[in-house]
Amino acid sequence: MALDLSVDAVLFDKDGTLFDFSATWDVFAARLIARLSDGDAARAARAADVLRFDLEAGRFLPDSPAIAGTNREIATLLAWVLPQDAAELERIIVEEAGRAPLVEAVPLVPLLAELAARGMMLGVMTNDTESVARAHLAEVGILGQFDFVAGADSGWGAKPSPDPLLAFAERVGVAPERVAMVGDSTHDLLAGRAAGMVCVGVLTGRAGPEVLGPHAEAVLPDIGHLPGWLDRRPGRR
Repeated sequence: MALDLSVDAVLFDKDGTLFDFSATWDVFAARLIARLSDGDAARAARAADVLRFDLEAGRFLPDSPAIAGTNREIATLLAWVLPQDAAELERIIVEEAGRAPLVEAVPLVPLLAELAARGMMLGVMTNDTESVARAHLAEVGILGQFDFVAGADSGWGAKPSPDPLLAFAERVGVAPERVAMVGDSTHDLLAGRAAGMVCVGVLTGRAGPEVLGPHAEAVLPDIGHLPGWLDRRPGRR
């Protein structure tokens, strides 16, 4: 008897997955560094160095700890080189994140509607804060399309821990092995594998296929390719 490999739920990362990473978060980082440095070039250089952000190119480097890090982790790094303490830095980071320009990786409303029409339960788990995540999803008109939204501060921890992913599976009543975890970083995919989920990488973040491939069943150009992947996957309903 063939194994049933159906996917009944999809859990998305937010940044670099639902939203194009460069168009959204490179702009955020440039604004954040400018605000924190207050015209001091040396201070800006120190902040950019710990965040692994190329000030001249205006973009994060692929090994930046900020790409998959929580706001608290980013604030802790910046506190080593800036006069503000970590708590104040985290407050500023959250404030600036709420102002980040949101560029959808693909048109999200029709994609999510198509997945929901297939009977998929949908969720978002981000290492951003839950409040910022909800604000971002609401801003582009998709908050109501999700059955679950969690951030690093929602009580289940942050990726690469599998705990918030398992919380989604429990909330929607779907076995972890029938959940697809979709993300642009190894944090997403390692969390998915630890949770026993199907892992799908997307290339709308900073990591390439050579980085994501070893941890994923599939690596797609963007989440717009999910319906086609589901149609081609063995065991599809």
